[in-house]
Amino acid sequence: GLLDDFNNMVKNKLTSSALLHSDETGININGKRFWLHCASNLLWTHFAPHKKRGTEAMNAIDVLPNFKGILCHDHWKSYYTYDCTHALCNAHHIRELTRAWEQDGQQWAQRLQKLLEKINKAVNDAGGLLSSVESEKYRQEYRKILNEAEKESPPPDEANRKGKRGRLKRTKSRNLLERLRDFEEDVLRFMDNEIVPFTNNLGENDIRMTKVQQKISGCFRSQEGAEYF
Repeated sequence: GLLDDFNNMVKNKLTSSALLHSDETGININGKRFWLHCASNLLWTHFAPHKKRGTEAMNAIDVLPNFKGILCHDHWKSYYTYDCTHALCNAHHIRELTRAWEQDGQQWAQRLQKLLEKINKAVNDAGGLLSSVESEKYRQEYRKILNEAEKESPPPDEANRKGKRGRLKRTKSRNLLERLRDFEEDVLRFMDNEIVPFTNNLGENDIRMTKVQQKISGCFRSQEGAEYF
């Protein structure tokens, strides 16, 4: 179509950029559930509707498979299938930590939330980058909170296992703890790399525009209409 050349140019700009924000949201096309995939940086935004949410869609859209920079996202597991550097959205972590503290009474979650906010302020005050000494100090504090969290939010007891296989069910707070522990590098990347932001808000804000369109008109009437939009 008329937009093909422009579309390809935007894809190339994004694929070759140093930092990319990615997000996806459910949209309604003629009464059917589709997913709107968004990839953006400060200058360019690419939207693509697709029937699927995961890797099959992302490969077909063809921005992420060739991307080698830093990908900022909210930990949707499909993003981790791409061989690039990852940075996680800390606005999501703060929301989840708040939930763990307010609903599950997890003290560690409140402490970690405050620590992330404190690091964010320190990074902003320092002009976007911490010294390695300061960054290491915060990293040790982060690990200490998560180590102490083991007592408050332990893994499920293997003695209660029924079968041999599979992972025993964990609480939401426990899942969060394990994710923050196992993906420490991607959570804290914003301290040590000045192009990495604290949150994926750019990606989320870009997607909000289509949410507005959906509220006004209810749904897209065709996939072609959605693609043009």
